[in-house]
Parts: sequence; structure tokens; C-alpha cells
Amino acid sequence: MSRIELPGSAREPLPGARALRPAAADERLEATLVLRPSAPPLWDEHLARLGRGEPATPLTREQFAQRHGASATDLQAVVTFAAAHGLAVVQQHAARRTVVVCGEVAQMNAAFGVELWQFEYPQGTYRAPRAAVRLPTELQDIVVAVLGLDDRPQARPHLRVYAGPKPRRSRAAVPPMASFTAVQLAALYQFPAGAAQGECIALIELGGGYRPSDLSAYFTALALPVPEVVAVSVDHGANTPSGNPSGADGEVMLDIEVAGAVAPAAKLAVYFAPNTDAGFLDALTSAIHDTVHRPSVVSVSWGAPESTWTAQALSAMDQALQAAALLGITVCVAAGDGGSSDGMPGTAPHVDFPASSPHALACGGTRLRATADAILSESVWNDGTPAAGATGGGVSAVFALPPWQQGLQLTAAQGVREPLTRRGVPDVAADADPRSGYQVRVDGTAAIFGGTSAVAPLWAGLIARLNARRGVTAGLLNPLLYANPSVLRDITRGDNGAYRASSGWDACTGLGSPGALLGTLPGW
Repeated sequence: MSRIELPGSAREPLPGARALRPAAADERLEATLVLRPSAPPLWDEHLARLGRGEPATPLTREQFAQRHGASATDLQAVVTFAAAHGLAVVQQHAARRTVVVCGEVAQMNAAFGVELWQFEYPQGTYRAPRAAVRLPTELQDIVVAVLGLDDRPQARPHLRVYAGPKPRRSRAAVPPMASFTAVQLAALYQFPAGAAQGECIALIELGGGYRPSDLSAYFTALALPVPEVVAVSVDHGANTPSGNPSGADGEVMLDIEVAGAVAPAAKLAVYFAPNTDAGFLDALTSAIHDTVHRPSVVSVSWGAPESTWTAQALSAMDQALQAAALLGITVCVAAGDGGSSDGMPGTAPHVDFPASSPHALACGGTRLRATADAILSESVWNDGTPAAGATGGGVSAVFALPPWQQGLQLTAAQGVREPLTRRGVPDVAADADPRSGYQVRVDGTAAIFGGTSAVAPLWAGLIARLNARRGVTAGLLNPLLYANPSVLRDITRGDNGAYRASSGWDACTGLGSPGALLGTLPGW
């Protein structure tokens, strides 16, 4: 059989990992094959209009599937390939452009021209090919990514737990608050009045779970109705609370509680998937193309440095975010908590993905001081080191400069300004410092959480509220915000390591935090 290497599918072992042995031949696993879209010129034309800020009517999910989903011919080619290698087709979805196949390691090795091995690294073990995927030539150009053969953890939650002493209170007549409920933050940021009736917010989760009893207690204490929360299983993921409030449970509860509190009456659909590149992509595409719950906003609080992704996974995820833009869906993504290095060894700058996709609304973090009814000051969140926590932000090494960021400048920590030449992160910001963090309830206990994980659902809730008010979804909001930066609160103090806040956009807090004028955006 003639084969060709799948571009971007090769991957280096994790730092400190060593190959142990070939994976057991009878071990069963699933893999996600991503297929090319049909009518890519129409896709590109629509995205170009959105990028220029021109009116572009969102497609319905049904229209998207018909115009841009995988073709029946391509789907059949992959199904035929799977059958020839004894692989079972678990799922095929034209709009998501995916076919999920299941089989044993020996069958996967033969089908994809690889040799799967078990690797050991300091945190455990994982399975991965030792070389790039090699596809039969008849699938050349049809299959653009094969994910799931490698099951290493792909992403981390951008969550920080406040565990230290409470900050000293000011001697001012009205002392600043140490932490906030999401309702208080919505009031401080002057969110437009109203609920989010009829909207659905999707929350992407790669582990952990929620307990209805916690949600009932939390929202009752806020004098709010308990929102409708629906758990959606993706790739066998499930709502499985671990009992560890500092881990994935904390992420799930933070997302639900923040989004539910700032967007009353919105449905919350929580998509649980394994923490792998395949699981992350499948959760995102499942939410975007969900014809049952139909979310208008997606919140993503997980990510990893761009350099830790394969090129095929980066491309597949970005195309999923492009699809969201075509459908009029806004995707809010946490920018990371590791400062300008994104937690990578050394001081070299890195940015987090999927926040670095031009088709995501990247959400950075601030430190907020406020009384019960007024913001006193707001600066860049930076607790001193990447390990302690600081907002992510910087310049993408992967994505080109989008039209709405043309002409912007980057301010280095030394104060030197230079032109921004590639996608800059973040776009917007809000409170993320654990010392001025969010009051939450998780695994039966009260806690204070921070991190840019909290900013993504805060912005998602705001957008859901605005969508409900105007009766039209915001979709790709970036061009409109960059064309109207005065609607945000500009943050001009602080740094995240390599970059400093400045007037206008910066690589710490983007255009700034929510402001009262957001509701006055053109067309809103």
C-alpha cells in the first residue's frame, strides 16, 4: 500500500519522558479523523468579511453542515478505509467533519502506519506513536488530522486557588473588598441590566465534575434561581466529581457558578471530554455544532502553550473556531496564568492556545481593588513569578496578524514600543488575581478562586446577556471591539513579565476590562 506522511502529525516526547515498551497489541482505543471542509473558498470569503468588520449574516448550523461540512464522498472514503483495517466507526459527523474510529493497537498501527508505544514521564504514563502518521495515498488531502493515538494530557485548567492570608484592609473610610461574588463583579463592571433568557452558554471541561447540591446552595445564597445545567458526554467523558476542589472540580464549578451568576436564566451546557488533543477538539466541535442545545457563546478555561501542540491539532482547533465565527458563536478563552512565558521553562515569551487563535476572544487577567459599589483601581495581575501566577499574554508564533490588530504596538517591560507583527494576546481582561478573587462553592466547601479561568466565563456571561438583550448573537466580537476600544476600561499599570501595560491595546490586558459603554456598541 502506498502511503504519505500526514503533515504536522509528528510529536516529540514530553520533557523527561522515556519509551518503555510497545503498547499492548490488544489495547483498545479510539481516534478522531478530521476531514477537509467542502467549499473552502466560500468559507474564506465569509471569514474575510467578518475580519474586516463588514456585515455578514451568520449561517445556521444546518446551512453550515450543507455548505462547509465534510462531503458524503469524503466520509465514505474514510468509512471504507476503516473497514479495510478492521476499525469500527463509532461516530461520523458531517458538520464537525470528524469520523471517530475504534480498534486495537495492532489495527491502529497498521491503519495509520505507526508504532504505538508506552512512555513514562514524571507525572505518569501515556501512549503515543514514535513517528508521524502515514496515511494511504487515497486519503491524501481528505484527512487533515488524526488525533487520539497520543493520549498525553493536552491542556491544563487556568485556575488559581487563594490560600494565603486575607489582604490588609485599607485605612480609607470604605475599605476595599478582598474577594467578590460574580454578581458583585457584574455590578462593578456595570454589566447592562437584564437576564440571558433563551441563551445557552457552552462550557468545555476536560475532567472533574459538579454536584447539584453545591449549585443549589451557591445560587440560593446569591438569591438567584438555580440555572438549568446539562452535562453532555463527549468521547466517554462524564460529570465525575473527584473530591479535589483545587483540581478539575474547581474549574468546573468556577465556570458554572460565574457564568450562571452573571447570565441569569441562561442554560449551561457542560461538555465533558478526556484531556487529550482529540478530546479537546471533539468537545469544542460538539458544542459548536450542537443542534439540540444550540449555544450562542462558548467558554474555554483550558489551554497550553502553542509549542506543546502538533501543527495538525492547532489547525483543526483553529478551524473549529473559524466555524464558530461563521455560525455567529463567540468563543471566550482564558489566556493562561503563567505570565509572558506561559509557564514554560526559562524567560522566553510564549502564548497559550486556543486563546492565541485569531478567532477566539482571548481573556487576560487584572488585579482589582474596589468597594462594594465602585472600582478603586485595576492593574495587571502579576504575583511575581509564573509559578505564583500572572496573566498570560504576548505574541503568537503561529498565527498571522489579524486585520483588526493592524497598526497596534507592543510595549516591552522596559518600555520600548514596537509594531505588533503577529496575533497579539489577549483581547480583553477582567479580575483574575486570587487575592481579589471569586467566591465559589465546590465539593461542599466555600473557596476563593482566581486565574484567567474565571475571566472566560465572566465574559461569556456578559455576551450571553447582551445577546439576549439585542436578539442577535455577537459572533466574532473582536473586530467590533478593536474598532471601538473606548467602550472598555483601559488598564495602564503593571506587567506580566516580558510585556507592560500601556494606553490602548497591550499584551497583558488587551483592550481592557468590561466598561459601562459596552452596551453602546454600534448595532447593540
